[in-house]
Amino acid sequence: MKFNTVRALAAAGLTTLSLFAGSLAAQGAIPVEVVETDGRYQLLRGGEPYEIHGAGLEFSDIAVFASHGGNSFRTWRTDNAARLLDEAHEHGVTILMCIEIGRERHGFDYDDDAAVAAQLEFARQEVLKYKDHPALLGWIIGNEPNLNFRNPKVFDAINDISKMIHEVDPNHPTTTALAGISKELADLIDERAPDLDFISIQMYGDIVNLPRYVKKIGLKGPYMVTEWGAIGHWEVGRTQWGAPIEQNSSDKAANYRKSWDIAIASDPEQIIGAYVFLWGQKQERTPTWYGMLLADGSKTETIDVMQKIWTGSWPANRAPQVSDIRLDRKDAADNVTLEAGREYAASLTASDPEGDPLTFRWEVMRESTATQTGGDKESIPETLDEAIAASSGATATVRAPAEPGAYRLFVYVYDGNGSAGHANIPFRVK
Repeated sequence: MKFNTVRALAAAGLTTLSLFAGSLAAQGAIPVEVVETDGRYQLLRGGEPYEIHGAGLEFSDIAVFASHGGNSFRTWRTDNAARLLDEAHEHGVTILMCIEIGRERHGFDYDDDAAVAAQLEFARQEVLKYKDHPALLGWIIGNEPNLNFRNPKVFDAINDISKMIHEVDPNHPTTTALAGISKELADLIDERAPDLDFISIQMYGDIVNLPRYVKKIGLKGPYMVTEWGAIGHWEVGRTQWGAPIEQNSSDKAANYRKSWDIAIASDPEQIIGAYVFLWGQKQERTPTWYGMLLADGSKTETIDVMQKIWTGSWPANRAPQVSDIRLDRKDAADNVTLEAGREYAASLTASDPEGDPLTFRWEVMRESTATQTGGDKESIPETLDEAIAASSGATATVRAPAEPGAYRLFVYVYDGNGSAGHANIPFRVK
C-alpha cells in the first residue's frame, strides 16, 4: 500500500481547523491524512492529530454517542448519508463512510465487466455527493469483501475505486474492511489493491490474538480495527443441540475492556483508529448479542466501559451488573432440558452500582434458526408470552412450551435511569 494522503493538505490549500464542529467552517472538506514519524503512524484531521473514539453506528442517537465521549462512527453503506453527516457535524463527530460493494456470497460476479464498471460509477457518484462535507473522515470500500470469496478480482475492483476516489477527492483516505487477517490476505492486498491508504481489520473474540498475528505476518504500515466487541456467536461454546451460549451484559463489558487493552491500546505504532461494534441494537442470533443498546434504547454496561476508555471517567449513572442466570438450578453449560408443560424456577443475580431499585422483565423466545453470515439480516424469533407463568423481581417461573424444540430464556434488568443489564440461557423441551 502507498500512503498517498500526505498530499492532502497541500492539494486542498486549507489552513488548520479545530476538531470541534462549532468552530469548523461549514463549507468544504477538512483534509484528513495518514502520516508516519519514526515508525509511528498517526491520523491528522485539519493538520492536527485526531484520536478516534469510534463505534459502528447507523440508527442510534448521535448526540447520546457524543455525550459518552464518542467522536467518530463508521457506516456500512451510504444510505441516509446526507442526514448522518449533517447530524454528526452538529455534534462534533466524524464519519468513516462505507461504500457498499457487491459480495460473491450474494451472487455478485467480479468476472462481469459491465457489473464491475457500473459499481465503479455508483461509487463515483456517492463520493461526489459527500466528499466536501466537513464531517467526512474517510472512505471504506466494501465491508468484509473477503468473507467467503473466491475471485481475487474483488480487490482489483476495490483498487480501481480507491484510485477513482483519490482522483476526485484528494482530502480523504481509503481503506477496505477485512474479515480477519492472514499473510495470504495481506499479500493479496499488497498485490491487487496497493492504492489503499491503509487496511482495516475486523475481529471479535479472536482479536486478543491480533498483535500476535500482526507480528507473525510481518504486517507493515497503518491499520484500523473497524469492528470489534463481543465474542462472536461462532466462537463460543454450544449446547448439545447446537445453541450458542451468550455472555451476559457484565461479562461482555469485561471482554470489551480486555480486548481493548490487549489488542488495540497495545499497538500505538500501527493502529490509527478503532470502531467498536455496535452502538445500537440488532438481531443476530439473539436480540442482545452484539448491540450496546437494547431495542428500547436502554444503555448497557458496554457503553459504561467505552466511556471510561474514551474519557477516563465512568458515567454518573452506571448500568446494572448481572451474573448467574439459572433455569431449573442449572446454567447454560448444563444443557438445560425441560419437560413440556411443567413449570421450573429461574433466577438471576443482579445489583446496581448506585443502589438504584431494579425492575426485571422475563421472556422466552424460540431459538433462532438463522444461518446467515457476515451480519446479514435475520428474522426475530417468536416470543412465547405464556411461557412465563409468573415473575417476581429476580426470579421467575417458566412453563415449558408444549411443542418440543429449542428455546431461550431472557431476562432484562432496568435501573429506571436509562440503563439495563441482560442475560439469557438456552434450553430445550423434550
